[in-house]
Amino acid sequence: MAAATLCGWPSARPAVAQAVPPAAAAKSDVPAQKGLATKAIEAAKSAASAAGDILTRVPCLPAKGIKDVPGSLPRVARRIAAGEPVTIVAFGSSTTVGYGTSSPAYTYPNRLADQLRRKFPTADISIINRGMGGQDAPEMMKRFDAAVLAADPDLVIWQLGTNTVVKGSVSDVAATAALVEDGIARLQARGIDVVLIDPQYVPAVASKTENASKMVKLIGEVAKLKNVALFPRFEVMRQWHEDEKMPFEKFVIGDGLHMNDWGYACFAQLLGDTIIKSVGQVKAGVDVPGNVMTYRPM
Repeated sequence: MAAATLCGWPSARPAVAQAVPPAAAAKSDVPAQKGLATKAIEAAKSAASAAGDILTRVPCLPAKGIKDVPGSLPRVARRIAAGEPVTIVAFGSSTTVGYGTSSPAYTYPNRLADQLRRKFPTADISIINRGMGGQDAPEMMKRFDAAVLAADPDLVIWQLGTNTVVKGSVSDVAATAALVEDGIARLQARGIDVVLIDPQYVPAVASKTENASKMVKLIGEVAKLKNVALFPRFEVMRQWHEDEKMPFEKFVIGDGLHMNDWGYACFAQLLGDTIIKSVGQVKAGVDVPGNVMTYRPM
């Protein structure tokens, strides 16, 4: 962005500047250009520093009042514990793509990959980002085979529901259930672990009270029905704002819809903690069912 500003600046100068002798103009331009470049570098360093300490800030904590149950990712846990390669597909819309981050490195799939590799440095963990902005269940199912099944994953993290809440009707929300159940059934037939992620609690979603409430409830019911894991993003973020008194601008960008670097990092950390917990249970000899269809959501 700094380069574009510098390139466009001379043509925007007032005409009076043309009266300055060439040598003087050249001298006066240098400090200005250096100043702009320095500011851009300082801004980048500041953003990197803020992103670097992002996981040390509060309230990056699990949501209160949600039942704590054993880890529910048996396939991933067993493969990591056994030192076998693990492939994770992050499937979803713009928050999976990472819209709102200051760098591709700060998307939730990349943050999650970093966290898991730090915890399991000898593990071969690959996370494939299959997000596509603006989509929800109907569009996602059209690319399900190519985007998800073709990768032969051990875990699919499926983020959905937000776009239907914001742009759809109550009937659209209800139609989501059958599509998601079908997708989960196809994953379970291959023994693939699944985590469903419900919408984010942000102004653009929270303002659609009826749709948001129905979607969150629907995804929770599907997770329970299909015995897959559920990450309650809506409730986690609601507690950031309402219980921890955290202003939306601290974890949401200006569009009122997408998270910022901190929001994505905290989300990734909590999700990673669940996977790490599952691996710890396997290593400790806790009986984690091998068939995901028999397992309860987290």
